[in-house]
Amino acid sequence: MTTSSARENGPHQMTLRTYQPPWLDTVGITDEVHALSAWWARPQRLRRAVTAYQRLLAVTPACIAYAFTLFVTWWTLRGASDLVGRRLILSASTNLKNMQRDPIQVLLASAFWTEGGGFPWGDIMILLTLMALAERWLGSLRWILVVAIGHIGATLITVVGISHAVQKDLIPFRVTVASDVGPSYGISTMLAVLAFRLRGYPRLLWATGLLLWYGYGVWKGRTFTDYGHFSALIIGFAVGGIAVLISRRLLAWRESSARRATEKAAVTLLPDRVETAPVALQEPDGRLDHAGGDRAQYGHQ
Repeated sequence: MTTSSARENGPHQMTLRTYQPPWLDTVGITDEVHALSAWWARPQRLRRAVTAYQRLLAVTPACIAYAFTLFVTWWTLRGASDLVGRRLILSASTNLKNMQRDPIQVLLASAFWTEGGGFPWGDIMILLTLMALAERWLGSLRWILVVAIGHIGATLITVVGISHAVQKDLIPFRVTVASDVGPSYGISTMLAVLAFRLRGYPRLLWATGLLLWYGYGVWKGRTFTDYGHFSALIIGFAVGGIAVLISRRLLAWRESSARRATEKAAVTLLPDRVETAPVALQEPDGRLDHAGGDRAQYGHQ
């Protein structure tokens, strides 16, 4: 995300002095409600809503590409037999067996498949609404990094937990070859990061609601996928908090550097002012060097 001046000057003019971290760009619910009320009062709501949504999708290529990939993989499973589809899902699953054999391949592939025979309406709608808003806020690169960190981090935590539980005979061995695919870990991480888009009490309410919802899922389901979702949520809060802290430190350092540069420039200009001071008073007045030099003939009145 760039400032208006940076957009006017072009992308090549972006420097550390003009960079504004998007993590500190927050919104207030009251201001958004007032803006929505003013928007609703104007005519042609449907047309303006469609235009606004088109503008949103125009700056969120990562979400569109992700949703399209999920559609393609769903279509692939729809056209395959049950046996072939099951093999495809298991080959891309981040279960313990696959992670021990080819971790990088399954970490990447598992995020682009959805399990189940129905169309993944939920995942695609979230990607094209909340996730699109998050991408417009953070930018495509940051959005991809956050989703990747959440997906990979939650998967690794889940796999380590399954491995430990199997060794302790706490869960059956068949869990090590169970299917675990989908974008839910990355989406859960981004939902937690969206809390830092808000300010004030709405941020606290959003974070508390997510913790209660995912905590209830762990208490009710108690599957490794539920624990993975909760881990992804915690990762999202950690990533957002660290990013906000770094952004604040960056702005503080920039302001301190600018202040020191201004003080240094003022000190550098000070000797020039001293050197240009008049020195005429240092020359002796020869008319006053002898007695009577203050008489009228010497021009003193």
